[in-house]
Amino acid sequence: MQAYEERLTAPRSWWFIAVLAGVAMALILLPLGTVPMLGGLVGGGALAAVAVSSYGSVRIRVVSGALLAGDARIPVDALGTPQVLDAEEARAWRTHKADTRAFMLLRGYVPTAVRIEITDPADPTPYVYLSTRSPERLAEALAAVRAS
Repeated sequence: MQAYEERLTAPRSWWFIAVLAGVAMALILLPLGTVPMLGGLVGGGALAAVAVSSYGSVRIRVVSGALLAGDARIPVDALGTPQVLDAEEARAWRTHKADTRAFMLLRGYVPTAVRIEITDPADPTPYVYLSTRSPERLAEALAAVRAS
Protein backbone atom coordinates (compact mmCIF):
# COMPACT_ATOMS: atom_id res chain seq x y z
CA MET A 1 0.00 0.00 0.00
CA GLN A 2 1.40 3.37 -1.01
CA ALA A 3 0.12 6.28 1.05
CA TYR A 4 2.10 9.14 -0.51
CA GLU A 5 4.44 9.77 -3.42
CA GLU A 6 6.05 12.95 -4.71
CA ARG A 7 8.83 13.60 -7.19
CA LEU A 8 10.75 16.83 -6.71
CA THR A 9 11.38 17.75 -10.33
CA ALA A 10 13.59 20.65 -11.34
CA PRO A 11 11.83 23.85 -12.43
CA ARG A 12 11.28 24.61 -16.11
CA SER A 13 13.83 27.42 -16.04
CA TRP A 14 16.57 24.87 -15.32
CA TRP A 15 15.70 23.02 -18.53
CA PHE A 16 16.04 26.31 -20.41
CA ILE A 17 19.49 26.74 -18.83
CA ALA A 18 20.39 23.22 -20.01
CA VAL A 19 19.49 24.25 -23.57
CA LEU A 20 21.61 27.39 -23.16
CA ALA A 21 24.53 25.22 -22.01
CA GLY A 22 24.27 23.29 -25.28
CA VAL A 23 24.19 26.54 -27.26
CA ALA A 24 27.22 27.83 -25.35
CA MET A 25 29.14 24.64 -26.12
CA ALA A 26 28.18 24.97 -29.78
CA LEU A 27 29.46 28.56 -29.85
CA ILE A 28 32.74 27.50 -28.22
CA LEU A 29 33.27 24.85 -30.91
CA LEU A 30 32.06 27.03 -33.81
CA PRO A 31 35.62 28.00 -34.90
CA LEU A 32 36.39 24.30 -35.44
CA GLY A 33 33.62 23.87 -38.03
CA THR A 34 30.00 22.88 -38.43
CA VAL A 35 30.29 19.25 -37.34
CA PRO A 36 32.09 20.01 -34.05
CA MET A 37 29.61 22.84 -33.45
CA LEU A 38 26.65 20.47 -33.86
CA GLY A 39 28.40 17.90 -31.68
CA GLY A 40 28.88 20.54 -29.01
CA LEU A 41 25.24 21.56 -29.23
CA VAL A 42 24.02 17.99 -28.82
CA GLY A 43 26.68 16.87 -26.34
CA GLY A 44 26.60 19.97 -24.14
CA GLY A 45 22.80 20.04 -24.10
CA ALA A 46 22.64 16.31 -23.31
CA LEU A 47 25.13 16.55 -20.44
CA ALA A 48 23.31 19.53 -18.95
CA ALA A 49 19.96 17.73 -19.34
CA VAL A 50 21.31 14.64 -17.56
CA ALA A 51 22.55 16.83 -14.69
CA VAL A 52 19.17 18.60 -14.36
CA SER A 53 17.25 15.33 -14.62
CA SER A 54 19.35 13.51 -12.02
CA TYR A 55 19.11 16.40 -9.54
CA GLY A 56 15.37 16.62 -10.10
CA SER A 57 14.64 12.92 -9.83
CA VAL A 58 14.49 12.64 -6.04
CA ARG A 59 11.32 11.05 -4.68
CA ILE A 60 9.58 11.13 -1.34
CA ARG A 61 7.32 8.17 -0.57
CA VAL A 62 5.44 6.70 2.36
CA VAL A 63 5.19 2.97 1.69
CA SER A 64 4.67 -0.09 3.90
CA GLY A 65 5.28 1.64 7.19
CA ALA A 66 8.38 3.49 6.04
CA LEU A 67 9.31 6.94 4.82
CA LEU A 68 11.53 6.79 1.75
CA ALA A 69 13.21 10.11 0.99
CA GLY A 70 15.97 9.98 -1.59
CA ASP A 71 18.32 7.21 -0.41
CA ALA A 72 17.00 7.20 3.17
CA ARG A 73 14.56 4.58 4.42
CA ILE A 74 13.15 5.46 7.85
CA PRO A 75 10.53 3.35 9.67
CA VAL A 76 7.50 5.43 10.61
CA ASP A 77 7.82 4.04 14.16
CA ALA A 78 11.11 5.98 14.51
CA LEU A 79 9.49 9.28 13.56
CA GLY A 80 7.77 11.84 15.75
CA THR A 81 4.94 14.17 14.78
CA PRO A 82 5.54 15.97 11.47
CA GLN A 83 5.75 19.74 11.61
CA VAL A 84 4.47 21.47 8.45
CA LEU A 85 6.71 24.42 7.55
CA ASP A 86 5.57 27.38 5.48
CA ALA A 87 8.08 29.17 3.22
CA GLU A 88 9.42 31.46 5.95
CA GLU A 89 9.77 28.75 8.59
CA ALA A 90 11.29 26.32 6.06
CA ARG A 91 13.93 28.90 5.14
CA ALA A 92 14.76 29.33 8.83
CA TRP A 93 15.16 25.55 9.34
CA ARG A 94 17.49 25.21 6.37
CA THR A 95 19.65 28.17 7.44
CA HIS A 96 20.16 29.47 10.99
CA LYS A 97 18.03 26.85 12.82
CA ALA A 98 19.58 23.90 10.98
CA ASP A 99 21.41 21.15 12.84
CA THR A 100 24.40 19.66 11.01
CA ARG A 101 23.43 16.17 12.21
CA ALA A 102 19.97 16.33 10.59
CA PHE A 103 19.01 14.46 7.45
CA MET A 104 18.06 17.16 4.98
CA LEU A 105 16.55 16.44 1.61
CA LEU A 106 16.22 19.99 0.47
CA ARG A 107 15.63 21.65 -2.83
CA GLY A 108 15.97 25.42 -2.85
CA TYR A 109 13.32 25.78 -5.53
CA VAL A 110 10.66 24.17 -3.29
CA PRO A 111 9.62 26.78 -0.70
CA THR A 112 7.69 24.57 1.76
CA ALA A 113 8.87 21.62 3.83
CA VAL A 114 8.16 19.12 6.60
CA ARG A 115 10.33 18.66 9.68
CA ILE A 116 10.00 15.39 11.59
CA GLU A 117 11.76 14.57 14.86
CA ILE A 118 13.58 11.23 15.05
CA THR A 119 12.39 9.42 18.19
CA ASP A 120 14.80 6.46 18.02
CA PRO A 121 17.28 6.99 20.91
CA ALA A 122 19.95 4.97 19.09
CA ASP A 123 19.87 7.30 16.07
CA PRO A 124 22.07 10.42 16.38
CA THR A 125 20.00 12.21 13.73
CA PRO A 126 17.80 14.78 15.53
CA TYR A 127 15.27 15.32 12.75
CA VAL A 128 14.45 14.88 9.09
CA TYR A 129 13.90 17.96 6.92
CA LEU A 130 12.13 17.28 3.62
CA SER A 131 11.38 19.87 0.96
CA THR A 132 7.92 19.12 -0.37
CA ARG A 133 5.35 20.92 -2.47
CA SER A 134 2.49 19.45 -0.41
CA PRO A 135 3.59 19.29 3.24
CA GLU A 136 0.06 18.84 4.59
CA ARG A 137 -0.51 15.72 2.45
CA LEU A 138 2.82 14.22 3.55
CA ALA A 139 2.02 14.88 7.22
CA GLU A 140 -1.44 13.31 6.78
CA ALA A 141 0.05 10.26 5.05
CA LEU A 142 2.56 9.74 7.88
CA ALA A 143 -0.22 10.10 10.47
CA ALA A 144 -2.39 7.61 8.59
CA VAL A 145 0.40 5.04 8.38
CA ARG A 146 1.19 5.48 12.08
CA ALA A 147 -2.49 5.03 13.00
CA SER A 148 -2.83 1.78 11.03
